[in-house]
Amino acid sequence: MPSFHPMENTLIMIAAVALYILSGAVFTLRLFRTDSLKRPAKSLGLMLGFAALLLHAYLLYLLLHTMHGVNFSFFNAVSFAAWVISLLYLLAALSKPVESLGMVLLPMAALTLLLDHFFPGISLLPPDTNWELRAHVISSILAYSVLAMAAVQAVLLAVQDRHLRKHHPGGFIRALPPLQTMESLMFEMIMIGFVLLTLALASGFVFLDDMFAQHLVHKTLLSLFAWLAFGVLLWGRYRFGWRGRTAIRWTLTGFVVLALAYFGSKAVVELVLKLP
Repeated sequence: MPSFHPMENTLIMIAAVALYILSGAVFTLRLFRTDSLKRPAKSLGLMLGFAALLLHAYLLYLLLHTMHGVNFSFFNAVSFAAWVISLLYLLAALSKPVESLGMVLLPMAALTLLLDHFFPGISLLPPDTNWELRAHVISSILAYSVLAMAAVQAVLLAVQDRHLRKHHPGGFIRALPPLQTMESLMFEMIMIGFVLLTLALASGFVFLDDMFAQHLVHKTLLSLFAWLAFGVLLWGRYRFGWRGRTAIRWTLTGFVVLALAYFGSKAVVELVLKLP
């Protein structure tokens, strides 16, 4: 395990934050500048983003791994989720028209790094934790990450839909993919996230010995409500062809409930209840 040097790691954190912001700025400029001669290259944004990911991964390794287990404190967990989201986004951006997500996701990753640096905490997952629980945690984070991308896509879709309805398709709206493509991408993310969330919930029910004793009732119920929301949306899409504002509302509702399930209770326990 690499040693922890505060000053050195602070500089690495600053570099990662700067790279995330620069990468997000590149993808943002590509949307707002329609002149191909003035648009920065997509490869530049990807290169900066992957460089930020490497530095972020190094810092997470230092912060998560301790002699007494995995430190999955609130801001560590948020930072790890942001890293996974950024990784999935950049990999998707290699072949899919999802560049618009970068102007939101990458600056958010930078913000989580800052929060994790200035507000450290301790919440250990013991080193003898069984592989089943580890699989549950990983599938949960992956599900949250993919559905977070779908939620950001839903917000952009809502903005795009509103501008088109008002016949003002100017600015970066003109640079976005067609509405149908944006919507199809959102549903692809929702489908993948729904499968991962199903695996996460199934593994939780199977491998958690006593849900009530572990104070996971509220988290489980909220996760189930989110699962139902996304399930109903996918069924409505298949059965009735739901799209547009209906799909956006269901997506954002499901994600808000899921975010409360994953991080709401953790924030209350680790941050609010520990206040003097």
